[in-house]
Amino acid sequence: MACITRLMTISPAEQRVLALLLQGGSNRWIAAQLRLSPRTVESHIGAMLEKSGCRNRSQLLLWGLGSHSEFIR
Repeated sequence: MACITRLMTISPAEQRVLALLLQGGSNRWIAAQLRLSPRTVESHIGAMLEKSGCRNRSQLLLWGLGSHSEFIR
């Protein structure tokens, strides 16, 4: 199953994680930037995977670039 192409709602916290994920950040780096635990970052990524229908981080990155490119800084 491919990622869902329609826009869906992701939380503000997930938006912040996605912005840093699109910059190529690791979970540990994203956690340090946002002052979160790496496990919290993993949870946000997991929630976005479930919401988007993506199967892995690479698909999520591509989905983020296509559907949520406003998060690229």
